[in-house]
Amino acid sequence: MSEIIDKELNVDSLWLIPERDKGGKHANVYHGNFVPQIPNQLIRRYTNEGDCVLDMFMGSGTTLFECETLKRNFIGFDINQEAIDYVHSKMIDSNDIKYQINNCDVTDSVAFSKDCLNSLNKIGKSSVDFLISHPPYLDIINFTKQDNDLSNISDSTSFIAKFTLAMQNALEFLKINGYFALVVGDVYKKSEVVPLGFYLMNAVKNNFKVKLKGIIIKNIEGNKGKLGTYNIWKYRALKSDYFLFKHEYIFVFKKEF
Repeated sequence: MSEIIDKELNVDSLWLIPERDKGGKHANVYHGNFVPQIPNQLIRRYTNEGDCVLDMFMGSGTTLFECETLKRNFIGFDINQEAIDYVHSKMIDSNDIKYQINNCDVTDSVAFSKDCLNSLNKIGKSSVDFLISHPPYLDIINFTKQDNDLSNISDSTSFIAKFTLAMQNALEFLKINGYFALVVGDVYKKSEVVPLGFYLMNAVKNNFKVKLKGIIIKNIEGNKGKLGTYNIWKYRALKSDYFLFKHEYIFVFKKEF
């Protein structure tokens, strides 16, 4: 955890973000990616230069690109080879940090452990300093057609069980007293809200020796799916009985085992 006070760090529990950062290597071309400001804030607060960040669901590389900017090393996992190839293409000329990317089912304990140990060895670390998890929101977006892809699970009970297994695998490699963040939103299914964020937060609290350090609510105005169509979405909501989702949760935990 950084010992130098960064005056630009946001310590409020409500993050209002006007639009996503489009600088550097960031490009909003991948469904379900999250705004770079989230990993930027978390990495700057909970790590130092040269530390290692593990991203369980790497996607299009948002966390990796922030690690490169902030001079943190990186280990990433994803099950989508197309996404992995895309990230490799963006990092082809990078020599600023050490990073490892793995095509791996994070719920497979044996495969995950093997890949993570190998990655740590190549980076020269025995554990990771910070862990970030931005999982799929059930089957709202199907990232691959693979059966072991969490984005193909529609049943919340099964999803929570699989996610908990993935967290168990990853937390084994987070240093003692290290911090980790879960970034997740809720979903709307069968005419009602499924509070997925709180389900997953509760699963982490009930299954691991951790302390919940913060619940942050994030809102971004520049939502790709809503740009230029807000009045239409508002009209539809008013004609029905639901509310528009503009939030995500950032749950910050401290590992104590």
